[in-house]
Amino acid sequence: MEFIATNGTLLLSMAIVLGLFMTWGIGANDVANAMGTSVGSGAITVGTAIIIATIFEFGGAAIAGGNVTSTIRSNIVDPGTFVDLPDQLALGMLSALFSAGTWLLIASWRGWPVSTTHSIIGAIIGFAIVSAGFAAVNWGKVGTIAASWIISPILGGGIAFALKVSVRRLILGTDRPVASARKWGPVYIFLLGFVVSLITLFKGLKHINLEISISMSFLLAGIIGLAVAVLGREMIKRVVADDTANPEENIARVESIFTPMMIFAACAMAFAHGSNDVANGVGPLAAVAAIVGSVGEVEIKSALPLWVLLLGGFGIVLGLATYGYRVMETIGRRITPLTPNRGFCATLAAAATVVLASRTGLPVSTTHIAVGAVMGVGLARAADEVNLLLFLRIACSWIATLPLAAGLAAVSYLILFKLFGL
Repeated sequence: MEFIATNGTLLLSMAIVLGLFMTWGIGANDVANAMGTSVGSGAITVGTAIIIATIFEFGGAAIAGGNVTSTIRSNIVDPGTFVDLPDQLALGMLSALFSAGTWLLIASWRGWPVSTTHSIIGAIIGFAIVSAGFAAVNWGKVGTIAASWIISPILGGGIAFALKVSVRRLILGTDRPVASARKWGPVYIFLLGFVVSLITLFKGLKHINLEISISMSFLLAGIIGLAVAVLGREMIKRVVADDTANPEENIARVESIFTPMMIFAACAMAFAHGSNDVANGVGPLAAVAAIVGSVGEVEIKSALPLWVLLLGGFGIVLGLATYGYRVMETIGRRITPLTPNRGFCATLAAAATVVLASRTGLPVSTTHIAVGAVMGVGLARAADEVNLLLFLRIACSWIATLPLAAGLAAVSYLILFKLFGL
């Protein structure tokens, strides 16, 4: 308690700086891979992606992100381990922010889309091991993370493959592809609105005291999906394009119809990301703020103050604007060439996979799903359309995330422990 009282201002200041660094990394990597399909397909510009992220990331975090975050992320460490050790927990959270942010910086520099959640978990594992020993870590949970390296891209890729095949058969392979795109476009938009709404409703709105049953969630998601489909249909009507005798020209016109559909996809992905990952990214900052504010009292769950969310939102937008282009380039162009229709299939597949996983308890990563979905649409065209060597490099970065973040956190924790004379 005395340590927290004496060093509280310094600890909080460090947490704010490192929290900004961490959320910058989220913007440069996590949000960038969420926006990558939209930007890479040419449907929206980087500037538009920044505007969409600003609005919908905040919206997702505020409406569906909740205002409570676990102090020990995902119970990867025994929650009772640090209840009587507020000084060690505070220094551990600082080391977690630093190490996870540093790994995101390295990955973003290389253009590798990695999991923010896995980065934080790895960092917490690292400081927990050096502070409380290997027994403090829930290794069963770590096993489910390892499983997600395989499950996530396979699920996302499989659904994306199926969606791309459906677009080929229902639209591109017909005698009048432009007319078919106008007919089926609102249906695909409905599916997008439906599954993203389910993500939000399944996750729950407990922080506004709203509990929704499964049946009601489906009903509300259906209503929202219909509303979005009607709006999408009106936008599609404004696209001036008709079928011609030239097949190549028809394909180009189909892509022009999918372009406004990709705007919906970009908004949906930003909202879904904000509701699922933004609060988690600033969780360690909220934990340090709670410890300092209570002068050493550790709670298993801590409130997520508005200023933390605002700081996180600012860091995310800054990261996307200044460094996100590298990961967007990887997702949108380097794995496989994307057009608006392919990008839409990948985005819808990613959202649908998250919904499936949230109800079945499958261990998945939204980042890994997105990469798998992009590969799926590429494989639906031809195997040589996918840069398999690049994918292997990305997969290696996924596997490296946990041990590297853990190692960085362990070293930085020991340095902080020494510097503060504990």
